[in-house]
Amino acid sequence: MAKQDIANLTTSRNGGDPRIGDWGLCRAAYEKDSCGFGLIASLDDQASHWVVQTAISSLNRLTHRGAIAADGKTGDGCGLLIKQPTAFLRAAAAEAGFTLAPLFAVGLVFLNRDSELAATARAVLTEQLQLEKLQVAGFRVLPVDSQACGSEALKTLPTIDQVFVNAGGDLDEATFNRKLYLARRRTEKRLEAGDPVFYIPSLSASTIVYKGMVMPQFLAQFYPDLKDPRMEASVVVFHQRFSTNTLPQWRLAHPYRYLAHNGEINTVQGNRSWAVARGPLFRSPVLPDLTDILPVVSLKGSDSQSLDNMLELLLVGGLDPMHAMRMLVPPAWQSVDMIDPDLKAFYEYYATHMEPWDGPAGIVLTDGRYACCTLDRNGLRPARWVITKNRHITIASEAGVWDYLPEDVVKKGKLGPGEMLALDLQTAELMDTKRVDDLLKSRHPYKVWLKKGVRYLQTDLIDPRLAAEPFLTTSSGR
Repeated sequence: MAKQDIANLTTSRNGGDPRIGDWGLCRAAYEKDSCGFGLIASLDDQASHWVVQTAISSLNRLTHRGAIAADGKTGDGCGLLIKQPTAFLRAAAAEAGFTLAPLFAVGLVFLNRDSELAATARAVLTEQLQLEKLQVAGFRVLPVDSQACGSEALKTLPTIDQVFVNAGGDLDEATFNRKLYLARRRTEKRLEAGDPVFYIPSLSASTIVYKGMVMPQFLAQFYPDLKDPRMEASVVVFHQRFSTNTLPQWRLAHPYRYLAHNGEINTVQGNRSWAVARGPLFRSPVLPDLTDILPVVSLKGSDSQSLDNMLELLLVGGLDPMHAMRMLVPPAWQSVDMIDPDLKAFYEYYATHMEPWDGPAGIVLTDGRYACCTLDRNGLRPARWVITKNRHITIASEAGVWDYLPEDVVKKGKLGPGEMLALDLQTAELMDTKRVDDLLKSRHPYKVWLKKGVRYLQTDLIDPRLAAEPFLTTSSGR
């Protein structure tokens, strides 16, 4: 939306009232769910160190959302997902003696403390990147301060590198990221049996991750890069983890490569099984063959990790984050009061391709182009947002993650069940749920596709109010 139209942004049902509203099962007494998450972004895509600093201070205020070990320093994990701080990374590469191309990527790499295993992992990753016609500019030993870690975290502290990769030829950013994805997945498959420590939290031309098993107040101490004033970004996702379905691990700290998640994916076993079953059928014009990188999702680890894996596949396959997340975590589209048949057709069409990754889920994400927040259909995870006069938006699991004066607030509100807020950094358009859905439903003739491609059984189990009326039905199911 244009700058002058921010005030017209549709708010949630409570009209932006700062008091906690009543969302069905979600009441004031339940607004204490663990895992703290959020993002801060410049509406105009203006990178600054202030955004990074504010994200770090906001993360510090989410410390109560996670657990802490008896050593007082080991946490369940926290971190930042940052839109690529290009100037800082170029300076760091120059200081390390690397030459970067106009288009380059950087990855965070967790390596085994066994030097031979670490060397093998670097060699395999380099080989797979070269097979994709990409050039490894070098591995930077990432500066870290281990004194920021507790004794428990130190037991499993990996060696941490940053790998710098140059794009070859005239690749565009999307194609480059796709090649990085394929190279990374092949590397993971090569090493998974012999090196349980190896993990790549991020490898992208668009974003970079800094995360680990430290408490939020020690994250910037552990990664001195984050305190460098040259570290500037226009979007930062932040997260404090509360480990529920897995034990804490360095690799399982959030954010993942695209998202940070508050909640649990209660359908994760079924989602993983369907991903395995459909894996050989996944393809797109830009990803014609995925045979050598199957399975496309992690079958162990955390539910959030598997969700991020599936989101990544959809994004590198050509979808944008709003489209992908509406497929993965749809609202309650079957509800009677959703009367727009075109929108129902969109959700019904994709329901034949993907089962919902069902929450409770509050998700913030960025791919470097968009910054988004969405809640699952139950809306049992809080997500509040505020826009200030300095043209920044903050979305977080609770109010008060950073200090702003009431007179500086332009607009504020909270997301409800199934709602989404998305910022297009290229156009400075801030899209509410209706705008997102209007955009998605109009891209393709979903009603026509359903009428042509779906035949329904004559049964009381079929709701006649579904989207693609009139339906062709048959008692034989052909």
